[in-house]
Amino acid sequence: MFLRNVAVILLVTATVFAADKVSVTIKEWDTPTPGTHPHDTEAGPDGSLWYTGQNANVIGRLDITTGKIREYKLKIPDSGPHGLVTDREGNIWFTGNNKAYIGKLNPNTGEVTEYPMPDPAARDPHTPMFDPNGILWFTVQSGNFIGKLDPKTGKITLKQSPTPRSNPYGLRMDSKGTPWYCEFGSNKIAHVDPETMEIKEFILPEGARPRRFAIAANDAIYYSDYRRGYLGRLDPKTGKVDEWPSPGGSSSQPYAITALPDGTIWYSESGVSPNTIVRFDPRNSTFMKWSIPSGGGVLRHFVANKEGNKIYIASSGMNKVGIIEIARN
Repeated sequence: MFLRNVAVILLVTATVFAADKVSVTIKEWDTPTPGTHPHDTEAGPDGSLWYTGQNANVIGRLDITTGKIREYKLKIPDSGPHGLVTDREGNIWFTGNNKAYIGKLNPNTGEVTEYPMPDPAARDPHTPMFDPNGILWFTVQSGNFIGKLDPKTGKITLKQSPTPRSNPYGLRMDSKGTPWYCEFGSNKIAHVDPETMEIKEFILPEGARPRRFAIAANDAIYYSDYRRGYLGRLDPKTGKVDEWPSPGGSSSQPYAITALPDGTIWYSESGVSPNTIVRFDPRNSTFMKWSIPSGGGVLRHFVANKEGNKIYIASSGMNKVGIIEIARN
């Protein structure tokens, strides 16, 4: 199914440094199926935007040049597709959050291959990501697991998160290819040894609830503290934590977050209306923010392209996906 419908808004240019001016344009497109609830996004190798249509049981692809959207229907009803990521061949891997499986979509044929969880307790795979060796890692939120899948054999290995009910949530790789995940059910961030699957946890300030996080080029970990309304930074070498109050205040609920090649951190405040896009510059600890044109309805996870001039978003409550275009003048 295809749809072309775009709303565009150009927002103000702001000065960060004397020689560093940043302007942002946000474009949003309606997804074809009403009530899709687009959840996570991924940047395709060709620059297209891929998303999970959680309530419509589809994987969607937006051609950002033409505005056309194609939906791929999943075979298993009510799969609840949640997170997604592309592999080196351009296949789309996703988590069937409602039906306890990892799926692989071949965009050329529409064929979907399912890899069921080997343990019934691993009922809700959440966020997937590939390591440099092509192994797919993923979190299992309520099941309290971290897992890995070898695409060559289909073998899935699971490891319990050390803290009970820690709700493993966001997942990222550092520069060495080590998987990290945040524990939304506790005040911890952890990394996993890729070979032994030994887990080491790092403790954040009391009351923190990291929902998503990003890893900068220097391997510093920036997390969105959903409960307390902070942006935090963990130094994985020392365990030291720095925090900054988010511009929207203690109830701003920072959520989706990504790090750009220029060192800036971009995230969304989901507890304010309309939702905001926030830019944080670690060089001088300054914030800038812009409103989402549609209101957002919660931006849960987003990614940037390799060039760092586009961020791919899903406004889940508004049934829209979009692009944040960043220009530096």
